[in-house]
Amino acid sequence: MPTREIILASASPRRAALLRQIGLAFRIQPSRLHEEGRRMEKGHDAAEAVACRLARAKAEDVAAQLERGLIIGADTIVVCEGIILGKPRDGDEARDMLLRLGGRTHQVITGVAVVEAETGRAEVEAAVTAVRMRAIAAAEAASYAATGEPLDKAGAYAIQGRGALLVEWIEGDYSNVVGLPLPTLARLLRRFHLHVWEAARG
Repeated sequence: MPTREIILASASPRRAALLRQIGLAFRIQPSRLHEEGRRMEKGHDAAEAVACRLARAKAEDVAAQLERGLIIGADTIVVCEGIILGKPRDGDEARDMLLRLGGRTHQVITGVAVVEAETGRAEVEAAVTAVRMRAIAAAEAASYAATGEPLDKAGAYAIQGRGALLVEWIEGDYSNVVGLPLPTLARLLRRFHLHVWEAARG
C-alpha cells in the first residue's frame, strides 16, 4: 500500500518528539484554532468529550486545507477533583495550580483524532492516566514556576522535565501525560490500514 503522509496538527514540540520516538515520518501543520475556555459537567466522561471534540476540531481544521493525508489532532486536559486545569497564564497561576495538585491524584486526559483529508473520515479516542503528586511546599511551587517550564503545560508541569520531581506515581500511559498517547494513536492509525511498525523509519 502506498505510504500515507502524516500531518501533525500541533506546534507542540513534545508531541513531535513522541512521533519521532516511534520513527514515524510526518510534517507539522498547526491548526489555526484557538482553544476556547473549557467547560464541563461533573465527571471524567464530560472531560473526555471536551478533549475529543477539541482534538477533532484541530485535525479537521488542517484536513480542510489539504487534498490528502492523515491528520493527527490532540488536546490534553488536566482534571483535579472535577476542575479542569488548563495552561497557566503566568507564574502566579502556575504556582497556584501546582499547590492545588500537591498531595492529590489528578487525571490527565488526551483526546486524539485522526482525520483522513480525502474523505473527511475521523477516528477519535481519549486516553486517561492517573497522576499522583507528592505534597508541594509553596516555595518549591514558586521556584518551579519561575523556571518557566510550567507556562505552556496543562496543569502547570512537565513530567518529561523538572516536573518529574513532583510526581509520586502514575497509573496508565506515560506518553499520554507528555501529550500524545502513543498506543491510542497507533490503534487509530490501524483503522486507516497504517501500521506503525511498518510505517516507521529504520
